[in-house]
Amino acid sequence: MSEHPHPTPDADTGTDGGSGPRPEPLRFFGTTWVEHDGGYGLRRAAVGAGALVTAAAAALVLRLAYQGLSIAQVGGFVNTIVVVMFAVCSAIAFRKTWEGFSRRPSGAASEDALRSLKAIGFLGSLLAYALRCFTEAPGERLHRAEYEAALRRFEKRRTTRSGNPAARAPRRGRGSGRR
Repeated sequence: MSEHPHPTPDADTGTDGGSGPRPEPLRFFGTTWVEHDGGYGLRRAAVGAGALVTAAAAALVLRLAYQGLSIAQVGGFVNTIVVVMFAVCSAIAFRKTWEGFSRRPSGAASEDALRSLKAIGFLGSLLAYALRCFTEAPGERLHRAEYEAALRRFEKRRTTRSGNPAARAPRRGRGSGRR
């Protein structure tokens, strides 16, 4: 993934020692999302199809689990609770995963609290991932906004510091010794 000459932001400074900000690599995409090169379109199609195939396999596993409950004759109430639980958890996981593509989580504590809920609703997360692949790499919009902001900050800092300081005219004003 480091085969691309594109710049990744440091957490604090946004630079890597002077060459400018670098884009943060995305899972399955590396930094191909910056210029949409290196098989970006093919990767998006493959990741989306992979997520859909995994979601279909997961739905089959859930179906088999439900049939196991029916064979065990646990009763209609337990069957209903299991179906409602997976449906609600999948809907919440879909929403939280979808929101995660466009903004950073507000707090680590809230993400930790939702981890088990997302694990139960994994089907919703897979579907969100697959649907996002139809328009962009999952998380691309967020990373692009952060990368472009880091580029603007870097350019602003670089242009304000450009030039040879020794060639500048001396500043006159307070502390120059003249009265």
